[in-house]
Amino acid sequence: MKTNRRKYEQRRRAENQAETRQRIVEAAVALHESLGPTKTTISAVAERAAVGRPTVYRHFPDELSLFKACSGHYLARHPPPDPQAWQHLEDPEARLRTALANTYAWYRATASMFAGVYRDLPDMPVLGEVMAPLLARQDAIVANLVEAWPPARARLIRASVRHALALPIWQSLAVRDALSDEEIIELMTTLVAGVARSASDRPAAGPL
Repeated sequence: MKTNRRKYEQRRRAENQAETRQRIVEAAVALHESLGPTKTTISAVAERAAVGRPTVYRHFPDELSLFKACSGHYLARHPPPDPQAWQHLEDPEARLRTALANTYAWYRATASMFAGVYRDLPDMPVLGEVMAPLLARQDAIVANLVEAWPPARARLIRASVRHALALPIWQSLAVRDALSDEEIIELMTTLVAGVARSASDRPAAGPL
């Protein structure tokens, strides 16, 4: 009986620890979304999670461990666009339109979080470490989209695709100019296609 009770108490203690950890992560995520990472203090996280500061530090001894837990939790709830959704499309405009549609829908769902994250990124090296996999994923998406276009002027096509996928560009057009995602997709696709066509339309250089 004592052994069973000891196992039960250990299990309940582990469950309580897991619940406390989850509350801390959810509190930090909510504050990151409303205030931004730089303005989120451990005291505010502790207060929102209804725990003491030592409890926060016991679960997360440094900013990196807390930010990684927050990132994993948030991205599990808001998974980023999956390139498999457009990888099979050989037509470059169709591939780009699908990628932009998926990306812009994700931006609408996550803009309140990532606006603060990208704003604070230059001031928080630890945040850059946490964001590195997501930024690398974005680079891979750019490469995936560029490869569908003719190779001529690939550098300019890459720059225009990166521009079309940038969160600040989408925010400017969606918020300041009040464009719909469909309108932004049309505008950005026209931009990229225009860059690609300007290469094919350019006359070949004559002999010197």
